[in-house]
Amino acid sequence: MMTLKYELLGEECILDGYFKMHRYRLRHSSFHGGWCKEIVRERIEHLAAVSVLLYDPGQDSVVLVEQFRIGLMGLAASPWSVETVSGFCDTTHEMPEQVARREVIEETGCTLKALTHIGEFVVSPGMSVERINLYCGRVDADEADGVHGLEHEGEEIRVVVMPRRQAVGELFGRLNSTSVIMTLQWLEANRARLLSEWGEAGNPG
Repeated sequence: MMTLKYELLGEECILDGYFKMHRYRLRHSSFHGGWCKEIVRERIEHLAAVSVLLYDPGQDSVVLVEQFRIGLMGLAASPWSVETVSGFCDTTHEMPEQVARREVIEETGCTLKALTHIGEFVVSPGMSVERINLYCGRVDADEADGVHGLEHEGEEIRVVVMPRRQAVGELFGRLNSTSVIMTLQWLEANRARLLSEWGEAGNPG
């Protein structure tokens, strides 16, 4: 098996705002042998996040949140997105699970009764270092209501409770962001095992 490698030729910070971006000059191994030509690429730096699908097995419902998303402005019919609880994670100061627990309270007011780690994935390796840790948390959907978020961070987050089957039926429609798609599909594939781990009875169908 051939050894693939790269050589960094230069780096500069070109944006230091809400996001940080660096520009790199580099070359890397060619599958044909030797080196490819020098390339220039920009990369969004220092991004990590958590995302939590909240599930009430007693009601067989999921608790989601709705908020304005700048990335949808001018692209979708409405720039308000229904998605999982989420938040950025500074991994030098907090563990992802700590962030997950804090964000659930801040965005929904719900008390976590259990928290299961699903896994971690990289979001868009062609342009960003961002990775997201996914979780599924057990909550009482009766606690989920109202508008939440931190005013000093410009957050206004509305809680949305939805039957699980309805949520699955709205994937790639009303529910059309990466984390909610992945976590709901995971829940469908692993619900029987999850209920067993949580000590919950229920029909896994």
